[in-house]
Amino acid sequence: MKVYQLKTVQRLNMTLQEAWDFFSTPLNLGKITPSKLKFHILSDLGDGKMYPGQLMKYHVTPLLGIKLYWVTEITHVEELKFFVDEQRVGPYALWHHQHHFEAIPGGVAMTDIVDYGLPFGPLGSLAHSLVVKAQVKQIFDYRYKVLEEMFGEPKVR
Repeated sequence: MKVYQLKTVQRLNMTLQEAWDFFSTPLNLGKITPSKLKFHILSDLGDGKMYPGQLMKYHVTPLLGIKLYWVTEITHVEELKFFVDEQRVGPYALWHHQHHFEAIPGGVAMTDIVDYGLPFGPLGSLAHSLVVKAQVKQIFDYRYKVLEEMFGEPKVR
């Protein structure tokens, strides 16, 4: 299986605590996911705070109106520094998503690193080239834009 990686870094105009509180609350994932994916959380998330070992179940419709069941597990959490989610059930052969946070002058640098692989060997590689690579990039481009609108640098008028 070939493993692909997408890495994004974004500066946000917020404190480290504000960033952590927003991104470590799974219910906020829907706010930064494109509506065309029809993202719907199925899990009862209790008080809304994540913890190591937490399983999150949801439906997502990434392509051709096909609804997929996806389960991710929060595998690592170091408060105010990083957390990791990994796919347990879903469309990828591998999905390992790291979320890193660092206080910088005037805000926070947030880094997403996603390592992912597709099933089906050469057919998965072809699907990556034709559809999946662009789709994963579009999802993170959308997040970047939404987060810029919510927490980006104040615009000079």
